[in-house]
Amino acid sequence: MKQQDILCCITADSLCPVLQAEKALGGGASMIQLRNKSASGADLYSWAKRIKKLCQAHDATCIINDRLDIALAVEADGVHLGQGDLPADAARKLLGSKRILGVSVASVDEAKKAVASGADYLGLGHIFPTVSKHKSSEPIGLERIAEVTKTISIPVIAIGGITENSVCAVLRAGASGIAVISSVAHAPDPENAAASLTKKIQACRQ
Repeated sequence: MKQQDILCCITADSLCPVLQAEKALGGGASMIQLRNKSASGADLYSWAKRIKKLCQAHDATCIINDRLDIALAVEADGVHLGQGDLPADAARKLLGSKRILGVSVASVDEAKKAVASGADYLGLGHIFPTVSKHKSSEPIGLERIAEVTKTISIPVIAIGGITENSVCAVLRAGASGIAVISSVAHAPDPENAAASLTKKIQACRQ
């Protein structure tokens, strides 16, 4: 897993995840997260196997959202868990030390707990208003990125309403990278959208 300049593209439920991954990787995405809350285990397994191969071909990281069983079954690079999923410390025991564990957090306390439980990176959000997922809470804003990154040492991937126009502000606040859904998946040209975000990330670091 790359520690900096991460572009994580998360699959949208309404579109073919394998095609989404192919387009995002073609545009330079360094991480693909297979996420589909309603799909069957059989479909997730099939998609995950194909996405893993695509990620290997592009030297990218393959992460499975929520489903530790699928991640282990296809030997994906790792799994990403939310606050309501399997506890991170339990997942770490099953994953072992060589696979990646990502955890969604929204506060400094959640971040500290995730690190103590064995997380390798954090998904911090939602930073800005987002239409990709229903959210009952308010956006946490850029200030939270700075608060969290000053407290913990593992990579923080910011998520939630991030567009090309806000990438530099997010990275300057301390994030190691960004995660997006609609900015790539629902773009008219997903591959070009991923490429534009990749170039923007690189330009922000200069």
